[in-house]
Amino acid sequence: MKELAQFLVKNLADHPDQVSVQDSEESGAVTLKLVVADEDKGKIIGKKGKVIKAIRALVSAAAVKDQKRVAVDID
Repeated sequence: MKELAQFLVKNLADHPDQVSVQDSEESGAVTLKLVVADEDKGKIIGKKGKVIKAIRALVSAAAVKDQKRVAVDID
């Protein structure tokens, strides 16, 4: 899941070298924190949040195989 989120965000960002994904797990729920350059935040969020919603949907679909819940946040 972490690798998928990192792959998606790095390919969307103008500064892929500044992209990092931090993960933490609590009681079966995984939280992924995306850290991107300030210039890329708008691009990752997208108009009306459509891009980040799509990223969340893809990562959540991948997490179903592991029977886990995932939350994706942008820092």
